Amino acid sequence: MEEDLLQITAEESGERIDALLAHMLPQLSRSAAQRLLEEGRVLLRGAPVRKNYRCAAGDCFLLSLPEAEEVPLVPQDIPLDVVFEDRDVIVVNKPRGLVVHPAPGHPDGTLVNALLFHCGDSLSGIGGEKRPGIVHRIDKDTSGLLIAAKNDFAHQALSGQLADRSLSRIYEAVVRGNLREDAGTVSKPIGRHPTDRKRMAVLPGGRPAMTHWEVLARYRGYTHIRCRLETGRTHQIRVHMASLGHPLLGDETYGAPAPDKGLSGQCLHARELKFIHPRTGEPVRLETELPGYFLEVLSRLGQKIG
Repeated sequence: MEEDLLQITAEESGERIDALLAHMLPQLSRSAAQRLLEEGRVLLRGAPVRKNYRCAAGDCFLLSLPEAEEVPLVPQDIPLDVVFEDRDVIVVNKPRGLVVHPAPGHPDGTLVNALLFHCGDSLSGIGGEKRPGIVHRIDKDTSGLLIAAKNDFAHQALSGQLADRSLSRIYEAVVRGNLREDAGTVSKPIGRHPTDRKRMAVLPGGRPAMTHWEVLARYRGYTHIRCRLETGRTHQIRVHMASLGHPLLGDETYGAPAPDKGLSGQCLHARELKFIHPRTGEPVRLETELPGYFLEVLSRLGQKIG
């Protein structure tokens, strides 16, 4: 049994406790939060809390969270768009909406399940039982190139390239508003949001993060940009661009309204991947076309300006 404390801020005052728990704890759906409350696992000043309780600023809840049940990881015949593959490495073009690895709320139907079916036992074990072969990940609603290792030798080499920044990842995105400059760099530390665990934030005590961006095209009220990552923090591009006052189109989590040009979820595509092949030592550069949803968004933005 895991215990946790949840402190309510002034901004959260008036929210129902079941809705707030589901919003702040990634592993809980609203129905799961209601079950916790019905089972008396959420206490306020030592007493169980009703599921329709309206929170007040300063409330401090003690949560008793049951251990997560382990779900066996099984191969699933999910189609993969394989861009590159040999005995060491596989690179896929992940579609928007596909979760990379199993997590609370997504026990299967993930890219890992698809890789297990496609590769059989030929995946690195370094990523752990739930993330075999996974060297880096991209968000569910982010599309594009992702590399996985088919053995531990390749995984160690690629992880080293991530650490020394020789593995290059280039993204394209559409942001709200018009950036004043044609290019720039955001160098701001990123950490877990202090009150909303599903979000990241620019924080003084966060981990160093650096994103280089440049303008590809300007539209009325929107900008099409390219981003190159120096680091790979969770939600890095989304957080950094929002910190400039230009959240990604469709990204409700970091400030864009929904629906935004008909898109729910961020308009972000991992366009290009460059790495040194772990066995041959030769440079590999891979690029994928912009997917249909991204091209449709660009068409809805109208005429380019400037």
